[in-house]
Amino acid sequence: MSGVLDGVRVIEQGTFITGPAAGMILADLGADVIKVEQPETGDPFRAFKGGLYSPHFQTYNRNKRSIALNTKNADDLAVFDDLIRSADVYIQNFRPGAAERLGAGEARLRALNPRLIYCAISGFGQTGPAAQRPSYDTVAQAASGYLKLLVNPADPRVVGPAVADAMTGYYAAFGILGALYERERTGAGRKVEVSMLEAMCHFNLDAFTHYLSEGEVMGPFSRPSVSQSYVLRCGDDRWLALHMSSPEKFWQGLAEAMGRPDIFSDPRFCSREARIHHYDDLIALLRSVFATDTREAWCARLAAQDVPHAPMYDTDEVLADPQVRHLELEVGARHPQMGPFRTIRFPVSFDGRRAFDIQPPPVLDEHGEAIRSSLQHPDAGTSTQAGDDR
Repeated sequence: MSGVLDGVRVIEQGTFITGPAAGMILADLGADVIKVEQPETGDPFRAFKGGLYSPHFQTYNRNKRSIALNTKNADDLAVFDDLIRSADVYIQNFRPGAAERLGAGEARLRALNPRLIYCAISGFGQTGPAAQRPSYDTVAQAASGYLKLLVNPADPRVVGPAVADAMTGYYAAFGILGALYERERTGAGRKVEVSMLEAMCHFNLDAFTHYLSEGEVMGPFSRPSVSQSYVLRCGDDRWLALHMSSPEKFWQGLAEAMGRPDIFSDPRFCSREARIHHYDDLIALLRSVFATDTREAWCARLAAQDVPHAPMYDTDEVLADPQVRHLELEVGARHPQMGPFRTIRFPVSFDGRRAFDIQPPPVLDEHGEAIRSSLQHPDAGTSTQAGDDR
């Protein structure tokens, strides 16, 4: 597979989501990502559904190669050091201090390769009173104030996917890309650091801006009421979403689609400000109207009036949607041992070319022998060495 990062070698010593997500983004862009794993068990995410190839592991580990190394063993440590010498980027998401204990601290690896981009991902930062606290997705969502904006106070429970884990990995990838770009000018490596707490506070930027500029503490219904967003159950027990925003033409279209052109004569709904103030009343009205027909019928009416809407799909319904099929988002390949692998392609296209090429996630140590051989015989390798000109 070739891409905009073709020739960049990444050594990823990540587990679970944050480190592997960063590595996956770089791999999707064409980098040669070598995943260093513990012998026998590998990344703990491998075993989350039995075996060593769980859907959890598959999600964040496509387009990578795997080598199993126990760096407490002198021979394996020598292989690891050779990998670092050949690398452009190293990624780890250990708790602060663990990398140094494993012989993978920045100072030691930079002595091996001064041009190395060293990325350290943590839960709460490398220093400070909470630096050594364990952190997982829900912990970071809660600590950043983001979870409070998702939880319905009437039925408080954690909802949704692992946003904090994935976003922290994506922020790490952005930082790495910036450091690689700078290195083209300076020739020097960088240490890239990001914590889940910092990433989620930045991702939650809208809430902090409202507080810092206006003293407003947002709640779970603050943004939906201002943006005039709704989820509505239709008569066939299927759901759709509306995002009306501010243009009056959308409200006029909605009124026509509902057969309620009189809606704006009601003082509660006659202006954007009134609709925000009477958000709960408007929800009640829309619920009663949309319960009278099927989702398919409502979508047809809304589309005819150019109203911003979408069916609220389950995952399987998304893949059957005509626009999703047109964009060819579902891609696949076959692993020689594990069989068919299906996933969603990288969403960015370059010069109109979509990222259809995909390599299934590796089984543990799948490429160990080939990687060792390439280090012993560099001409057989697939990646430009870190000291070469580009």
